[in-house]
Amino acid sequence: MKKIDKKVAENYFRARNKAIIIYLVIWFLVSYAVVLFAEPLSNITIMGMPFHYFMGAQGAIVVFIILLFVNAVVSDKIDQRFGIDDKMNETISAGKHLDQ
Repeated sequence: MKKIDKKVAENYFRARNKAIIIYLVIWFLVSYAVVLFAEPLSNITIMGMPFHYFMGAQGAIVVFIILLFVNAVVSDKIDQRFGIDDKMNETISAGKHLDQ
């Protein structure tokens, strides 16, 4: 199996963890912060509904699905930047060992 330099691996996981933290902050804001600030946000309406109600009923779910797709794209870019090869990962996970 191809060895990865420790410094590259640390930078890779730092980039992945940074992305995950950003996703969790966004998720917290649309799921909980909207509820915490429901009173001031009730003046804003979306499709005839107060903003806090819309986010609780539909908006948080839509944002979560968007975050899933954004995570897939960002993860692929991080993998490419650090030289993580998808084909080698598929081969290794299938039980075939590569020496490189």
